[in-house]
Amino acid sequence: MDENQRNASPWRRNLHVLWGCTFIAGVAFSEIMPFMSLYVGELGDFTKAQVSFYSGIVYAATFLVTAIVSPLWGALADRKGRKIMLIRAAFGMAFAMFLMGLATNVWELIGLRMLQGLFSGYISNAQALIASQTPRKYSGQALGTLVTGSTSGMLMGPILGGILAEVFTIRVTFFITASLLALAGIASAVLVKEDFVPIPKQPRAEHGGMLGGLLSQFKDPRLIIVLLFSTLFVQLGNTSIAPIISLYVKELMHNHGAVALVAGIIAALPGISNIIAAPRLGAYGDHHGSGKVLIGGYLFAVLVYFPQGFITSVWALGALRLLVGISDGALFPTIQTLLTKNSPATATSLIFSWNQSFQALGNMFGSLLGGTLAGLFDYNVVFISTACLLLINFLMLWIAKPDLRTSSD
Repeated sequence: MDENQRNASPWRRNLHVLWGCTFIAGVAFSEIMPFMSLYVGELGDFTKAQVSFYSGIVYAATFLVTAIVSPLWGALADRKGRKIMLIRAAFGMAFAMFLMGLATNVWELIGLRMLQGLFSGYISNAQALIASQTPRKYSGQALGTLVTGSTSGMLMGPILGGILAEVFTIRVTFFITASLLALAGIASAVLVKEDFVPIPKQPRAEHGGMLGGLLSQFKDPRLIIVLLFSTLFVQLGNTSIAPIISLYVKELMHNHGAVALVAGIIAALPGISNIIAAPRLGAYGDHHGSGKVLIGGYLFAVLVYFPQGFITSVWALGALRLLVGISDGALFPTIQTLLTKNSPATATSLIFSWNQSFQALGNMFGSLLGGTLAGLFDYNVVFISTACLLLINFLMLWIAKPDLRTSSD
């Protein structure tokens, strides 16, 4: 698609529609997570240790399957279109969520979580569609804006899910979640516009589901590898914090006061600042260089993560978690923007699906790392290790791709 075609495409309308749809998807994905372990406990007569074990499997099952199948869906999207992938993902996950509300044992729930992973990819395909339609000079701002949709939804999801589970039941909440995803599917089918030109299937040696075949299409394969691993590192760091943040708040408050309320507020703070920062940082990257935003984002992230392992006040933790949202706003959308700006049109969906695979692996390994470190040492070690991982990632970028420091894209 040349520049004139890009400017003529309905990317602004699609951005507004898909912001709403990714918001709905973010709500749907996150509203079931606070009570998933409670639901596991309802499906059998388990000990505390067994509930924790099965909950971990239930949580990881979706990400494992997502990491495996995402490149296959991405390759199909580049040949069949991104809109049809949005519809497939929304209705497929709605079906899986509906069946979760009917589960009678934990193994059925694990299988259905794997089914959810099989149909995953709504948000990554929304990103790929916007990336493929938006003029390159606006891609940073557009992707930065789009990411706030899912972020906003994931902020509201746990609150809404808790209310629904309290007012109705956990099972009914799954049915409501399925309805929300079906609504996103309908909106995608009716309102999203895509003038898609099919990309012919190329020989496996040139273009295929394997990462090696994918990289052969890029002028700078090293940059693509670095960016994919950056997604893994950033997601790993964020996810390692998620399981222990409430326990850390409880420790800092000496188990006094409204621990659950304070933990919920602190968990939401990064998302609030992310919504404000991401579009602005994306626009800055479009004008001054996305590489500079990425480098600055890593340095800022290291500076705000290290102190979280040493603070003694819940107020200080809240202030630092608010700053984490700014670093996330610099990192996640900028990685996607650089992937877009350095990808051929024939591989837009495929590269975003590989990015989703690395993100899913980060989710898996992050939850394992956070729980392990917290068990072996203490909660503060998880924050320090996250800072060290991001510092390693920063050094990887600094050494492997020094041109990112000065490039204006």
